[in-house]
Amino acid sequence: MRTRAQALTPWLAALWWGSLTTLGALVVPMLFVYLPSPALAGGMAATLFTAQTWLSTGCGLFLLLLSQSDPGRPETERLQSAMLLMLLGVLLALLSEFAVAPRIVSRENLRLWHSVGSVMFALQWLCAGLTFWKLTRKAS
Repeated sequence: MRTRAQALTPWLAALWWGSLTTLGALVVPMLFVYLPSPALAGGMAATLFTAQTWLSTGCGLFLLLLSQSDPGRPETERLQSAMLLMLLGVLLALLSEFAVAPRIVSRENLRLWHSVGSVMFALQWLCAGLTFWKLTRKAS
């Protein structure tokens, strides 16, 4: 029988992956299309990416807490691999916020750090998506 915590995990994973998808594929590109200047769009994007960092961190940490598995549960191996993805996704979010974003904001080697940040965002999106997939597929 599934506990309430077990039932909540796919929803948290969906929120995490869906928010990354919406921000990266829809919201930020629209900022650069509809705001009057790239500088204004970049500043707003930075604010949204900071909010996304905290949403990602919260979802990832809650998922880690809720996914603590019992050794006797049949899906223990699946949960353990999902937990590694959750941890990596949270680490990527925090590194992006505290190591990469300040360099982008200060325009330090902008092309390099923007590329690094984009790759880290894509990897975080992949971690969240794989976590969602692992938590929603049927145990074999």
